[in-house]
Amino acid sequence: MHLGLIGFGAIGQELLALLGREGAAPDKLIVLARAGSVARVRARLDGRGTVVDGTAALIDALPDLVIEAAGHGAVAAYLPALLGAGVECVLASVGALSDPELALRLEDAARAGRTRLVVSPGAIGGVDLLAALRPSGIEAVRYTGRKPPMAWAGSPAEDLLDLCALDAPTTFFTGTARAAAQAYPKNANVAATVALAGVGFDATQVALVADPGVTRNIHEISVQAGAGAFDIRIEGIAAPGNPRTSLATVHALAREVLNRRRAIAI
Repeated sequence: MHLGLIGFGAIGQELLALLGREGAAPDKLIVLARAGSVARVRARLDGRGTVVDGTAALIDALPDLVIEAAGHGAVAAYLPALLGAGVECVLASVGALSDPELALRLEDAARAGRTRLVVSPGAIGGVDLLAALRPSGIEAVRYTGRKPPMAWAGSPAEDLLDLCALDAPTTFFTGTARAAAQAYPKNANVAATVALAGVGFDATQVALVADPGVTRNIHEISVQAGAGAFDIRIEGIAAPGNPRTSLATVHALAREVLNRRRAIAI
């Protein structure tokens, strides 16, 4: 497989290592990096792939699949052109779809290119069941994201709380999935995924919690629908080098690659 990767931070590096351990290292790896970070990314790759600094160069490399793992800005900057050129893409920064204009651009580009933008389930499970229940009528969906206080460092939570001094669980955000994804773009991709699978960004209720009593990123989903109801609690181990991201996010991206290599995919 010729694999394209947008970004090569904590997620990208762990993804490449995981694929290697699974005996599924790409036959060719092309990493798209910002112009100012090409040298740094090339050093991290250490000869395991090629680094390019533009969408055209990535398209010219003829990737079978491109995985985005670089944030909301990268989604807007690179994915419309890739999809329009017929390149299938996997989206890690799902919260970018909370921007209706961008979501429409991506959908139009994928249709024009006769390809797909695949939304990775990221750190959570139950997305398949939630999406399956949608035709039965979903009455309510609630997502709670609970992380150690310092996992919220670098987000607007720092302006609301003294993260270092917390001694009890503190809910610092309640609102819609759209508001959560836009205010906490590096922390609320799960909320966006739940919204897309279920009742949408404006009807999905979200609570974000800084909890000094936990050491893992905890995701709680509650669903009431006509054909069933479920509650899920997932405890994710943080990815190396990035406490905001659950390691399960990397495994979910790897699954997309592995399923394209398997005779029987699940």
